[in-house]
Amino acid sequence: MLTQPFADAIAAAEQIIAGAAHIRTEQDLVEGYDYLAGSIRAALQMAWAYERDFPFFVQSTGPYTKMGLDNPDTLYYHSYLRPDAEYVVTGKRGTTRDLSFQVLNGNYSPVDVPDSLTAFDDRALEVGPDGSYELRLGPGEARPGYVHLAADSAMLVVREVYSDWAVEKPGTIRIARVDGIGDAPPPLTKDQLTKRYGVAGKMLISRIKTFLAFPEWFYLNLPVNTMTEPRSTPGGLTTQFSSAGHYELADEQAMIITVPKSDAPYQGFQLGSMWYLSLDYINHQTSLTADQAHVDPDGMIRLVVSERNPGLANWIERTGHDRGYLQFRWQRLARDMKPEDGPTVEVVTVDELAQRLPFYDQARVTPDQWRARIAVRQAAVAERMLG
Repeated sequence: MLTQPFADAIAAAEQIIAGAAHIRTEQDLVEGYDYLAGSIRAALQMAWAYERDFPFFVQSTGPYTKMGLDNPDTLYYHSYLRPDAEYVVTGKRGTTRDLSFQVLNGNYSPVDVPDSLTAFDDRALEVGPDGSYELRLGPGEARPGYVHLAADSAMLVVREVYSDWAVEKPGTIRIARVDGIGDAPPPLTKDQLTKRYGVAGKMLISRIKTFLAFPEWFYLNLPVNTMTEPRSTPGGLTTQFSSAGHYELADEQAMIITVPKSDAPYQGFQLGSMWYLSLDYINHQTSLTADQAHVDPDGMIRLVVSERNPGLANWIERTGHDRGYLQFRWQRLARDMKPEDGPTVEVVTVDELAQRLPFYDQARVTPDQWRARIAVRQAAVAERMLG
């Protein structure tokens, strides 16, 4: 059967999910099977998007194809490249807080992270008054507006990052191989389809194995209920710093994370599940940016991670996850982050919050105000998904 390699990969992937070391509860397993469904969709999409001669941008991850602790504030796009060909990227800059570009030399694997060959944001481009820009990539020498593709260049990744979901708008972007503009690809053959189903199966297995191993590289060797100092994000994102950790909390406990409101254009925090995925950020407040968060009069943002609702604007909902990952990102930086720019962490009981938070009364919200916050998230993500 044409699809048999992919069917075999699905069965193997289900076994990997069911045997994951972190599974303790039925919820863990159910979320794993849901992750499998999203990974199946993504693997097929990735395999059919593997087109280097007539390239196009495809959304790499989203609410239903999550992977790699996806940032709820980011639209991720990618396109495949040939290192010996020349490409032109054109677009219009939206009003999002950041727009960045990165050339990678391969895909993530269970034993390796792809090297970043070059990374920059739109400050390196000439953006016109109407937001239009052009970028060229190819084997020629690097120069303003032209990115040199090294011999192992394989993929262009684009990230469009929101801070205020309610008002910021995405831009547009397009890629073409210069010598193929106006031409058309040859019709598909059965051999090509056979190969694509095989590639999709390999991508599926690699994706799941990789991101089960990934947290061990960067998170699980840290003491629980702590976060690192800000550090340059692994993978070559030169204008991004991050702070990471993992938590384990009982239902009566709350984690207070205190961090200065940064001068970085983008500052965001999120929780992740043990499957290394964002939690439901559409219907629950499992992430916050500096623009979305309540800032105390002393310039600090105090986030409260808990299962019980403390009635606070900066409540980060665990949604039943007593274990998971903690992540801050600062992007579009003009300076290196220092230890004092990072978070401090304290675990208390929910009943102690009124005494432990210095501006507790000012940070409180009513149930109606909370529903209004969630409604903004639901509307903004729905608009983003419609493009």
